[in-house]
Amino acid sequence: MEKEKYTAIVLSAGAGSRMHSQIPKQYMDLCGYPVIYYSLKAFEESEVDEIVLVAGKQDVEFCRQQIVDKYNFSKVRAVVAGGSERCFSVYEGLKAASGSDYVLIHDGARPMLSVASIRLSMETVAVEKACVLAVPAKDTIKVADGDGYSVSTPDRSRLWAVQTPQSFSTDLLEEAYRRFFVARDNGQELLTVTDDAMLVEQMTGHKVRLIAGNYTNLKITTPEDLLIAETFLKLRK
Repeated sequence: MEKEKYTAIVLSAGAGSRMHSQIPKQYMDLCGYPVIYYSLKAFEESEVDEIVLVAGKQDVEFCRQQIVDKYNFSKVRAVVAGGSERCFSVYEGLKAASGSDYVLIHDGARPMLSVASIRLSMETVAVEKACVLAVPAKDTIKVADGDGYSVSTPDRSRLWAVQTPQSFSTDLLEEAYRRFFVARDNGQELLTVTDDAMLVEQMTGHKVRLIAGNYTNLKITTPEDLLIAETFLKLRK
């Protein structure tokens, strides 16, 4: 039986406006390397077969020369331009991953991804067809109305903070996108897609398995996140 193929799609097309920096967050320095380096390094050292890096249109050549070539990431098979929104960037990566059985979609701004988490994702997606790393919510969460008043408090024991990678069988994710584009072209009102699991759930009805992530697998969004990640990296070393 032919070995199944796994492709990591690493997203690096965000602008990172909340970092208050002219440099996109994924290219900012973190302990001597750009933030995106750490995600690519984790996948390079994992059992995935190949990596597709999705960058902003203006950053494709920069990523090829200053990231992939400079750090000798041999598993990166393609660097492609992303779209105007996250879901369109994922779709561009999905097209470049043609021929893969499973895809692991990861935010390049999450530098603390471990090889163990990648392995768990690969093992689970082969069974479940859809899974995401997640951690139980630590804080009480409030639902607010349009005026900023609390209207309800969900049961915290059932709330999880979702991380990446989010992993899917390629066939399932392609079907989700096919239905999404059909619905959009037919003028159907759609919710803003904030992650890949949401797209699969809404478009196909397939359940997404939550698997144990790690609280250190934070996303670099604001300046203080960079300081926290730096601390984690120093502790890891």
